Amino acid sequence: MTFFEILCSTIICIFLLCLLFVSGWISVSVSQSQTVDVQSGGDVTLHCSKMFNYDPLTFWLRLVNKTKVSCISVLTGHRTMAKYCDGYENGKFEMSSNISTVFLKIRQVDFSDSGLYFCGFYTSGRLVFSVIDLHVQELTSLILGGLTVFLVMVIIGLVVKIRKLQKGIFLRFLDFGPAARRRRELEPNVVYAATR
Repeated sequence: MTFFEILCSTIICIFLLCLLFVSGWISVSVSQSQTVDVQSGGDVTLHCSKMFNYDPLTFWLRLVNKTKVSCISVLTGHRTMAKYCDGYENGKFEMSSNISTVFLKIRQVDFSDSGLYFCGFYTSGRLVFSVIDLHVQELTSLILGGLTVFLVMVIIGLVVKIRKLQKGIFLRFLDFGPAARRRRELEPNVVYAATR
């Protein structure tokens, strides 16, 4: 195993231990949580703020299928190059950092990229996480949303038209109904006279 593989395995083990201990054994700091929505096919950049005046060990993790924690990348300082874990070296993910912020750019996201991403800092035996919930909307869901809005508008239009028709029928009934018959009965008899 290379140093990088050992480092990634160690970070993942630390993270899993923290998840187990969070239930009451020890506390792990979660500094912030956010939700990011993006359309399928686009690029997205996740970011989290550093809370330290120095460069701690920084890493990105991802929760896959709600069961498996996967290491994406590790950075030992904002001036160093990120190291990518197995399965993430293909150029789709790019980790970078400056003095105040850590970034993870994901290119051409698709629905499978949705999930929880953890930006983590490890320093002096302490772990601090920022949690980002990434929602990737597929084009089909956008089309279905537009179609739903269109159908709701058509239904509202039909309801309004039916109400107008019902009102017209009611008014005709009033014209030819019992009140109209009573008016005809009250008309005076007309007497016709014939002249020679």
